Amino acid sequence: MSLPPLDDADVEVYDVAMRTRFRGIERRQGLLVRGPAGWGEWSPFLDYSGAELVPWWRACREAAGTGFPAPVRDRVPVNCTVPALDPEPASALVAGSGCRTAKVKVAEPGQTLAEDVARVGAVRDALGPDGAVRVDANGAWDVDGAERAIGLLRRYGLEYVEQPCARTEELAELRRRLARRGWDVPVAADESIRRSGDPERVVALEAADVVVLKVQPLGGVAACLELAERLGLPVVVSSALETSVGIAAGLALAAALPELPFACGLNTVPLLTDDVVDHPLRAVDGEIVLRDVRPSAERLAAVRADEATRERWLDRLRATRELDAAGSRR
Repeated sequence: MSLPPLDDADVEVYDVAMRTRFRGIERRQGLLVRGPAGWGEWSPFLDYSGAELVPWWRACREAAGTGFPAPVRDRVPVNCTVPALDPEPASALVAGSGCRTAKVKVAEPGQTLAEDVARVGAVRDALGPDGAVRVDANGAWDVDGAERAIGLLRRYGLEYVEQPCARTEELAELRRRLARRGWDVPVAADESIRRSGDPERVVALEAADVVVLKVQPLGGVAACLELAERLGLPVVVSSALETSVGIAAGLALAAALPELPFACGLNTVPLLTDDVVDHPLRAVDGEIVLRDVRPSAERLAAVRADEATRERWLDRLRATRELDAAGSRR
C-alpha cells in the first residue's frame, strides 16, 4: 500500500467552520490527497501529535492509493449527532434529521448534569418511544459521576453510553457497578480503542459491550476490519468529523463488516457549514447510500485554507510521513 511521491498539486488543505461548537472545535481543517485509487482525507485533530498521527496517514494512503474492500451492503443506517445544545434546538435537530437514532453529547465542560438530562429528554421526546438514544461523554466522568449520571439518564432508555470514563479500568469498574444495580445500560468504548495503545485490553477487562471504530485514527478500513475480528464485540462505525471524502472511508468500513447491529455515527457532514463535494454524504431517511465521492473544483476553491494554514498542514504531513517511513524500515 503506497503512494507515489506527492506533488503539491495532489494535495488540498481545507478550512471549514462548524455550525455549532463541537467538542471545543469551531473550525474543521484537514488535508485531501489525490492518488491512483481516488481521494483520501488526512485530518487529525490538533491534540494528536507524533506517532499518533501515523495511523491517520495510513488511512489516507489506503483510500488514495489502494481503495477499499468489497462491500456486503450498499447502504448504511446512521444516527444524527446532537451537540451540547439547549433542549429546543436539540429537539429541532433530531426532528429534522430523518434519523431514528440520535447520539447526544453530554458532560460538556461548563455545563451541568441537569442540562444533560434536559437535552436527552428533549431528544427522546423528538424521537418518540421507538427511536434509539445513545449518549457520549468523551471520557469526562469519573466512575462515581458516571454512575450518578446514568442513574438519571437511564429513564430515557439508553441504547448505550459511549466512553463514560477516560480509562479502560474505569469502564470495567463502571460495568460491574451497573450490573450490581441491575441497570441494563451497555457501555461502548471509543477513546479506549483508538487512543489507549492497547484496544485488546477492553476485551481482557470486560470493559465494554460495544466498540466504536473510527477509520482514520485506527489506520484504515482494512486495519479496522482486522481489529473488529480480533475484538469480537459488536461494532459501531463513527466519524472523526471529516468531509464527505473521509466519511466515504467510514461508509466503506461499515459496508464491509460482516454484521452491523447498530446505526453508525457517520452523518456528521451536517455539522459542517460546507463540504468539498457538490453532493455531500448526508442521511436520507436514516441511511446513507454508498456512492463514489470526488471533490469538485468549485467546492475546493470555496473551502481552501489560506497559505499559512496550508503550510502548517503540509509541514505536519511531511513529519508524519517521515515517522511512517522510519517505522516501516524497522
